[in-house]
Amino acid sequence: MPYRTPAGMNRRHFMSHLAGASALTLPAMTLTSSVKAASETLRKNHKSAILLWMGGGPPTIDIWDIKSGAPTGGPSRAMGTAGNAQISDKLPTIAKHMDKLSVIRSMSTREADHERGRYYMHTGYVPNPNILHPSYGAVVAHETEHLVPNLEIPLFVSVGGASEGPGFLGMAYAPFQVDSNGRIRNLDMRMQEQRLAQRFALLETIETQFINERRGMAAEDHAKVLAKTNSLLTSDQMKAFNVQSEPQEMKDMYGNSGFGRGCMLARRLVESGVPFVEVNMGGWDLHQNCFTSLDTKLPEMDKAMGALMEDLYQRGLLDSTVVIWMGEFGRTPRINGNSGRDHYARAWSAVVGGGPIRGGLAVGETSADGTQVESQPYSSEDLMATVCQAMGISLQTTFTSNNGRPMKIANGGQVISELFG
Repeated sequence: MPYRTPAGMNRRHFMSHLAGASALTLPAMTLTSSVKAASETLRKNHKSAILLWMGGGPPTIDIWDIKSGAPTGGPSRAMGTAGNAQISDKLPTIAKHMDKLSVIRSMSTREADHERGRYYMHTGYVPNPNILHPSYGAVVAHETEHLVPNLEIPLFVSVGGASEGPGFLGMAYAPFQVDSNGRIRNLDMRMQEQRLAQRFALLETIETQFINERRGMAAEDHAKVLAKTNSLLTSDQMKAFNVQSEPQEMKDMYGNSGFGRGCMLARRLVESGVPFVEVNMGGWDLHQNCFTSLDTKLPEMDKAMGALMEDLYQRGLLDSTVVIWMGEFGRTPRINGNSGRDHYARAWSAVVGGGPIRGGLAVGETSADGTQVESQPYSSEDLMATVCQAMGISLQTTFTSNNGRPMKIANGGQVISELFG
């Protein structure tokens, strides 16, 4: 589902306002200074989550739930790991960190369409034409912002692609999108600081007038975005986006790929206090030539995700950072005539780790041919509830949508209990 702003605000207007306001200061701002870790107080207080989003629906039967020898298994082979779960032998780096990650093999969901599945997995709700629900990033940003009062950069950053939006929580919790090099599109700053301040003051006056005229939530959200934009453009914390300042050894560890740089940027951002970062790795809609594609995609994923786990662990960040790997659904056990797999939401896998989540587990079980779940099935709501629990977000939280309807966090999902304790 395409990203939409709340009623009353035009998306093109918002984006042009953000780009226009940001295009008012230093020349060609590409964020090229070295990163500094946030203060110790900030690091101790905050919790973060990194969502590794596999757009297109990855064939988890070839990645996390190998069916070696079954007619549906394809050429994939299983290998042992540092945990108790076997995974694809094309993931040797991740295998070393599977004591910190757990595979949920009994995901069983209800949306096998890309847009609907994407929305459902990001929000815990099926699409509804009358309500826009907040995504993981917006919920986490909203519920944890009080823990990072000194954070001047965005609470929710999407790297390498778009995410789902803030829904009825408002534009203050919308994803801030950058490419895998940390660059912000349309950011060309050429105005002197004094003139920039004058323009922001003028915009603030206009926004205040709109708010005083009680024109709805959109005006208040717009004012919050304006204030955030102003602090964003002048903040030293923006150095966190400069992945190019990393030592060559670190760049090599993550790999020379967009996903690799995105994962490295995610580590830099959570290190600086950002509560939620989504890193996009697309190209998983493998209706044809599935296995030759995996020969390229899995090593790229393995290098970047494995480096992220190692880096978070070595820096002491894994205890405060939850990592989620998922797509919108899995793919069919049946291999089609084009050597591909089609959409399949009935039985597939997701991966979680970090924070208080137990690692090394394979939670749930599918049949020998991978066609159905044979244990307790888990939904998007259950996965989201589990992540919220791991981040200390109360599952009793209830939001009120813009039509006055109470909406329970994670849509009332149940925590996957095996992952705790």
